[in-house]
Amino acid sequence: MPQLPDINFNELFIKFRIPLLILLSGLILIACGVIYFKSGLSSPTTKIEVLNATTSGQVAGGEITVEIAGEILKPGVYKLANGSRIDDLLIVSGGFSKNADRVWTDKYLNRAAKLTDGQKIYIPKVSELAPYQDQQSSMRGAKTTPGSQTVSSTFSSDSNTLININTASLQTLDTLPGIGQTYGQNIIEHRPYSTIEELVSRGAIKQSLFDKIKNQITIY
Repeated sequence: MPQLPDINFNELFIKFRIPLLILLSGLILIACGVIYFKSGLSSPTTKIEVLNATTSGQVAGGEITVEIAGEILKPGVYKLANGSRIDDLLIVSGGFSKNADRVWTDKYLNRAAKLTDGQKIYIPKVSELAPYQDQQSSMRGAKTTPGSQTVSSTFSSDSNTLININTASLQTLDTLPGIGQTYGQNIIEHRPYSTIEELVSRGAIKQSLFDKIKNQITIY
């Protein structure tokens, strides 16, 4: 029977030590990865809660208090959900009365506009705005001669004529000191107003400009 050669394990280890070390390192890394993965599955996940941004001065899910007056079936003060629109207020207050100026509401009342806390909406009756419109027509028809002052510069706060910022045309608003076409368009785009001070709070004009015209304007 032939004799088997003697195996020298020390020589074999020295010869294959590098591949063995690489294999051992790989097994260790695999074991560590498995342990980490299992621990990650068992640990609770982090929850991220996204809060919807709310409009400045309003609380999400809260209520606002608004008033509607004039030619409306049920005028008064109402509490509505935050984010309600003018159309929502018209619905709960019964809608326009038969004497409401529907031409004015169609032109100037933005039913899709959001209501703000403390806001007041006024619905005029037919012919109620006629005196203002007549005054505005007279002002638009005023002619100037060379060297004379314009209507804008001679318009005095002592006059009984006040410009209604809720109904005035761009040409009429332009007669106010310092308004011009740009500010006049801003005023129109932010209608309707509950108070003349809302010209500033809504960003239609600056405070310094408001101080110049506050005695020459009205909302009714």
